[in-house]
Amino acid sequence: MKKGIKKGKITMTITIGIACFALVTVMMMQFKIVNETDITSIENMQEAELKTELANWKSKYDDINAKYEDTKSKIEEYKNDEQSSNESSKLLDDELNQTNKILGLTDVQGEGIVLTLQSGKDLTPINADDLLTIVNSLKFAGAEAISINDQRIVSTTDITYINNQFVKVNGQRILEPYVIKAIGNQSYLESALKGNGGWAEELQAIGHTVTIEKDDKLTINKYNGEIETKYIQ
Repeated sequence: MKKGIKKGKITMTITIGIACFALVTVMMMQFKIVNETDITSIENMQEAELKTELANWKSKYDDINAKYEDTKSKIEEYKNDEQSSNESSKLLDDELNQTNKILGLTDVQGEGIVLTLQSGKDLTPINADDLLTIVNSLKFAGAEAISINDQRIVSTTDITYINNQFVKVNGQRILEPYVIKAIGNQSYLESALKGNGGWAEELQAIGHTVTIEKDDKLTINKYNGEIETKYIQ
């Protein structure tokens, strides 16, 4: 009986000893690992991880910066397109305004002359042919805008004498005195009417009342009708 108890104690002692040995061995191995581990390596490892993280952030920044630059470039492109569009629109508007001035579709102002005609008593009245002759003379002298009694002369204007009684311009009846306005070089316009057989001078010579005045800020109203064409497509 005692032998059995003794044998059991020996077995337990051996088992505890083996367990203690294993525990000590594990502890020694851990100490060895700790001793053999270089702190610099740990720091290097942390630095490498930090560098990786920084590299990731830098990559993200580069992507965002690239998107920003792309957006900025597009904004500049839009601005340039808008500016170019505005400039083009302004050029078109200027060209349209200039065209309207030439066509007589807008009020204009400039230096010129004002010719006033009144038929003399007991004389053949000034008629449409007289007015047409004067208008053509002014055009040849470089008039840029002409009107008769505020009826703007345009490319389709008709000046007619109805039943030898009254004159129509642009289909509108006008009465004396006839006030003809013309914008252009004042000297050229006046010379076309008075010098070298100018028709205004001829009318004056036979007894009609003719006056010519210069105006540095002469205003001629626009044509109020519609310019119609029959053959232009």
